[in-house]
Amino acid sequence: MNTNSNAYTFTFAIILVIVVAGLLAFTATTLKPLQEENIRNEKMQSILSTIGVDKSRDDAGKVYNDFIKKELTLKSDGTIDENPIVKAFKINLKNEVKKDPTKQRYPIYIAEIEGKTTYVVPLQGSGLWDAIWGYLAIDADENTIVGAVFDHAAETPGLGAEIRETWFEEQFIGEQFLKTTGDFSTNSFVSVRTVKGGSKADDLHGVDAISGGTITSDKLSIMIEERLQRYLPYFEKN
Repeated sequence: MNTNSNAYTFTFAIILVIVVAGLLAFTATTLKPLQEENIRNEKMQSILSTIGVDKSRDDAGKVYNDFIKKELTLKSDGTIDENPIVKAFKINLKNEVKKDPTKQRYPIYIAEIEGKTTYVVPLQGSGLWDAIWGYLAIDADENTIVGAVFDHAAETPGLGAEIRETWFEEQFIGEQFLKTTGDFSTNSFVSVRTVKGGSKADDLHGVDAISGGTITSDKLSIMIEERLQRYLPYFEKN
């Protein structure tokens, strides 16, 4: 074949594209199980972190079941969805929150550490630029937050991205989302919000917003309020 001809050029290009596409497909298929395992372990790591169990991503999967005793899928009325196909851990919240609230399923993780029960609620919302998400650990009183983990897809470094920093997450420990304990009506629900300029020392429902990251802070408050209120029926029944 004449290497200077158009036919040779097109043939070579087609063969090259097929070979590269095949290699990429093979690599993606080969790595997919590893990627899924990493995602699974990272999720376990985040859940454990909210209850004070700090493990590496690789070790999280090994001890997860030692602390997380139940994974429940809730309906909007607070009852448990017994459908074995709907696994709490496998629910994709990013897709779930797009549904009508009555059609959504709400995963909750029940942990036991040193004989004490803790509830872990997953969060999903929208930040300034892209998705934000996280987990809140709630004490056995079903009101007090005992741990928080947040993350983001594309918030501004040094500003909104600070939601994933330990100093910010630790502010939520000891905060409460109900005015009083034992009453799970919407009248008592106040959530936990970020406060621009700083919250008062005796404010049980507010934490300091991120300086320069007001919009992300506000979005995080909206996410927490929207998600927590969906679990009030379960806590009331429980």
